[in-house]
Amino acid sequence: MNQAKQTSAGLGTGRPIGLIDSGVGGLTVLHECLISLPGEDFLYLGDSGHFPYGTKSREELRQRTADVTRYMLDRGVSLLVVACNSATAAAADSITELAAGEGVDTVTVIGPEAEIAASISDSGRIGVLATPATVSSGAYRKALEGLGRPLEVTEVEAPDLASIIQRGQPFDDEVLDTVRGYCRPLREARVDTLILGCTHYPLVAPMLQRLLGRDVRLVSAGHAIAAVVQRTLAGSGNLAPGDREGGYHFLVTGEVDSFVELGTRFLQLPLVGRVERVDVP
Repeated sequence: MNQAKQTSAGLGTGRPIGLIDSGVGGLTVLHECLISLPGEDFLYLGDSGHFPYGTKSREELRQRTADVTRYMLDRGVSLLVVACNSATAAAADSITELAAGEGVDTVTVIGPEAEIAASISDSGRIGVLATPATVSSGAYRKALEGLGRPLEVTEVEAPDLASIIQRGQPFDDEVLDTVRGYCRPLREARVDTLILGCTHYPLVAPMLQRLLGRDVRLVSAGHAIAAVVQRTLAGSGNLAPGDREGGYHFLVTGEVDSFVELGTRFLQLPLVGRVERVDVP
């Protein structure tokens, strides 16, 4: 590593758990980690200056996530959570290899969601709603097929949904019609379980639930990832004491004010003074 390890204001002297995402979507994962692991320090990088990831090519994503991973390793994270489905689908192997070279474990989405979906589906008809990059990678289909249960998988690309959420625009009738169009093939396939294949999507879960029906189970990454992080820390003996209150800090490559506004709304926690604008070379 060329840079000296850095620490961030608001965090303790220990090494924080790092999370990376293309913008605000990974906050849905951070939210669950903050609840499940209140004693840990967290450092979140939202690469909003390069949003969206979901429409980029596999080669672009592998290069960008390599840069982001190196940057977070230089910031001294103790564990790296890839809280972005598109990044995981395109580059989980290379991210894991880079982190392992620095002795840092990696936790990714997709696998944990697939396991949950397969275990709770009664009919075996599972839907995947995801970005074009994630669907084209076949990562979810491969993960589901590897679980040893006969499943009927319906994948739907949602090229605009993450951007709608990232911009924080009002959920008007035009947005509702867009989401209704994404849900139509899922209804026609009569799925009983839907994987929200982008960490932005839990933020519109009520809309999806209404359009698909209350009996369709929605599976998101937050709970599963928080559980994996907890097991990983416990297994290495690095779980923080339960009576400690950890800190949290944010790095963004894009505009700070909009991140603070959206992040405060999503997390219901103060972000002012905890968000740092950075450049990731």
